[in-house]
Amino acid sequence: MLDIYLPIAQVNVDIFLLLFLSLAVGVLSGLFGVGGGFLMTPFLIFMGIPPVYAVPNEVNNILATSVSGSLTHWYKNTLDYKMGLMIVSGGIVGTLLGITTFTYFSEIGKISLIISLLYMYLLAIVGTLMLIEGIKEKSRQNKKTLIKKKLHDHNWLQGLPLRMRFHKSKLYESALTPILLGLIVGFVAAMMGIGGAFLMVPAMIYIVGMPIKLIPGTSLFVTIFISAIVTILHAFNYGSIDLFLVIPLIIGSIIGVQLGQKLGQFLDSTELKSLFAMLLLSVSIAIGYDSFFRDKSNIINGTKATNTDLNSLAEFTLKFSNDVPFLYGALAILLAISLGALSAFARKILSPVIRKLLSDFKNKNQPKDKEEIKFPEK
Repeated sequence: MLDIYLPIAQVNVDIFLLLFLSLAVGVLSGLFGVGGGFLMTPFLIFMGIPPVYAVPNEVNNILATSVSGSLTHWYKNTLDYKMGLMIVSGGIVGTLLGITTFTYFSEIGKISLIISLLYMYLLAIVGTLMLIEGIKEKSRQNKKTLIKKKLHDHNWLQGLPLRMRFHKSKLYESALTPILLGLIVGFVAAMMGIGGAFLMVPAMIYIVGMPIKLIPGTSLFVTIFISAIVTILHAFNYGSIDLFLVIPLIIGSIIGVQLGQKLGQFLDSTELKSLFAMLLLSVSIAIGYDSFFRDKSNIINGTKATNTDLNSLAEFTLKFSNDVPFLYGALAILLAISLGALSAFARKILSPVIRKLLSDFKNKNQPKDKEEIKFPEK
């Protein structure tokens, strides 16, 4: 074990456990194409980090992975910027509402309970739906049945006023639909420390009606702006961004996402989806037990540090955060964007090299075809 002291959160955490968890959640995110915030934030809370610090620092981590992923989609031209900016406009309002709600529950001392309850119900619902979908998908594979889907499903939301054309998505519908979606996503991100992709992706498919190929890149594009706003608001209002926590989270997550995307090319996602759903349900049960049944009389604020001896870097970080919180939050955003962009560029450069090496290795180890036996002609 190697504990490090988080000067902002004022707790000691095992750096290797932190890196391992962020790596593992990153692998799951890359494997299933979902955001890892709804897993990583509960894990941070289980490690003894108070929710008021776990939420904003995980949002800052999500910012880095979103930058990395959206740049990849930018290279492939699979982004609908106009649709994304409409969602962001609603997300700004939703984020402000979320921060206001967060502040209210913090002032009355109920924020930890509220966050735990939100995660307990969220993971239970998402895990159950994912488990049902995994079972249905496996059943369809066994029966080898195909389901025909409509190109667009029209609903009453698409009939709202202020209709406009989204050329990239080839849609003509009300601008209020993506704005309302952004409002919900922004509120959830501010309250729970998640990117909101688990809400955006189904809504983009079934409500907005966007083409599938544009959805991942557009949702990541939206997450960049919402995560940045949540980070700066939490830094300014609470001074709760801890770079000593953020940097290991970003490093582990970025590496994990790349590994997960590569593993996804070789593994059967149907069976893994059911296992992932059971993991979500297990975490939901653990949160419920921790919130209602665990005896906390002998627990002194998680892993609260007893020593106040700070090294010069930790002391500077704490002073910087307290004296100029807005600038400190901007630095945290810049750091996340830089690491995410660096990861995307590294992947763009290294992917062809790795692909060529794997191809050469495969060809080298491939058994040669047996020589064809020729029979003499009669």
